[in-house]
Amino acid sequence: MTQIVVQDDYKVSLDVFEGPLDLLLYLIKKDEVDIYNIPIERVTKQYMEYLSLMKLLDLNIAGEFIVMAATLMMIKSRMLLPVDVRPDLEEEEEDPRWELVKQLVEYKKFKEAASHLQHREYLQENVFALGSDAAAGIDEGPGIGLGDVSLFDLITAFNDALKKVKVEEFGEIHDERFTVTDKIELVLNIIKAQGKVSFSTLFAKAASRNEIVCTFLAVLELIRLRQLMAQQDGDFGEIVIVTKAEV
Repeated sequence: MTQIVVQDDYKVSLDVFEGPLDLLLYLIKKDEVDIYNIPIERVTKQYMEYLSLMKLLDLNIAGEFIVMAATLMMIKSRMLLPVDVRPDLEEEEEDPRWELVKQLVEYKKFKEAASHLQHREYLQENVFALGSDAAAGIDEGPGIGLGDVSLFDLITAFNDALKKVKVEEFGEIHDERFTVTDKIELVLNIIKAQGKVSFSTLFAKAASRNEIVCTFLAVLELIRLRQLMAQQDGDFGEIVIVTKAEV
């Protein structure tokens, strides 16, 4: 993948970052595959692509992502070998994917339970006794305000935009240089004027991959600061960026 250098030292730091199991579940759901019969070669390829995109964006990638990449590669290699050339394995060996499947199923259960409890908590927080002024003290708390849109949804949309722009030739000179700081101001002006805008529209006029990267990081930072929110019409649908006033 072509290296892209962002033209300033602006670093986007996410307070809440989804982990490798979240990414795997996202890929499984996106491809509509059976969690008990994961096409390991395809999922590994997609996982590595997302890992490369996160490195390109200079996001803080936890060591767990690298460990999971190694695990996927190991499972893939073991599945490519015929059983009779695996001296370390029992004759009736279980599927090499099984340990990973068990982790994913268990994690999915906890994640769904946590989501249900979070929804119940949200409902309870919006119930106040008659005459109570508790609502005035509501604190949204820290964390990236993605709502129902996952970070991987945003990275998918970012990747789609990136693929539409040609890769710059080596030595090609561009008059325009973009910074995340400049793009933050531009994105804010666009969305404040329109109230909301589709995520893809923000990249429609981008002339270079560098500009797309800066725009994406600007959107992430504004979401982290809770100045903007990301909304999505159904699973893997169009992502819309809105102001807090539109929520």
